[in-house]
Amino acid sequence: MKRVLFAALFVALTAACKKTPPPAAATTASAPGSPTAAPGAPAAAKPLPAQLPSVIAKVNGESVERWELETAIKGVEGRAGSPIPPERHDEIVRGLIDQLVAFHVLSQEAHARKLDATDADVQARITQFKGGFPDENAFQQALTAQGMTMPELQKQTRMGLDVSKVLDAEVNSKIAIGDADVEAFYKGNTDRFKQGETVHASHILIGVPQGADAATKQAARVKAQAILKQVKAGGDFAALAKANSQDGSAQNGGDLGFFPKGQMEPTFEKTAFSLKPGTTSGLVETPFGFHIIKVLEKRPPRTAPLEEVAPQIKEFLTGQQRQTKIAAFVDQAKAKSKIEILV
Repeated sequence: MKRVLFAALFVALTAACKKTPPPAAATTASAPGSPTAAPGAPAAAKPLPAQLPSVIAKVNGESVERWELETAIKGVEGRAGSPIPPERHDEIVRGLIDQLVAFHVLSQEAHARKLDATDADVQARITQFKGGFPDENAFQQALTAQGMTMPELQKQTRMGLDVSKVLDAEVNSKIAIGDADVEAFYKGNTDRFKQGETVHASHILIGVPQGADAATKQAARVKAQAILKQVKAGGDFAALAKANSQDGSAQNGGDLGFFPKGQMEPTFEKTAFSLKPGTTSGLVETPFGFHIIKVLEKRPPRTAPLEEVAPQIKEFLTGQQRQTKIAAFVDQAKAKSKIEILV
């Protein structure tokens, strides 16, 4: 829950600038694919001093302080789950400095347009942050652990809300993607939406922990066999999955949606693709435990229809347009600002 403390920092800027992956034909159980790129090696970043000054940049005379950068670095490392690699440290940190400068520029732009967040807005957002912790003491401990003070969190929160407001007014409200845009993209990129054979299946899993002893494994087998007997006797598969399956799909009656070959555990996949629609397997043992698989439908190789992928295409095109408009707006705001990088 500690990461919630970083939400105010780049919530508007980096989320809006984040690149949207190109749409591809996706099944319910799989993530959209995206082509890989092979960019050239980036230019070496200017080395940073071993000891950063208390003020790392100025935007129209307003200080971008070291603690802001340190907070941003902790946010990046927290999301990555590891420290910034030494060989990329200067490159990544200078990128964060550039984002902080843009963050200040847009916050000042919001102020110039009288789009400032109110004290009530700030307090409401901080109350929302606190909701991610069991109590006030846990929140304060997390704040201290991240080296932040309440005034610093309030400042970041206010700036984040300001940036959100100016981007809503000047970017998000002006994004327009119509049905014709979606259809044109689909027709021009049909190869992205080709799918191999897929199967729509549900399952019930009685799990076996890794390294379980023979007795534990046998108990799981016996339980799975009892459930299989109920299924074969005409029991409601979805209801039995909800009541017994030890898999995240249980809440959906065991439904895994459509999936292609190469996505599931090999034994599970082989069984699912060998079954006829409407039929149920016997016990299928995998490293996860014992499965009962029911195949609902099969699809031969196809090109996903427009109506199926239209929401994904619209999201991609919206993200592209947002990125373009934000970049132009930030460049425009920077052009009329005095920016000094002090490191």
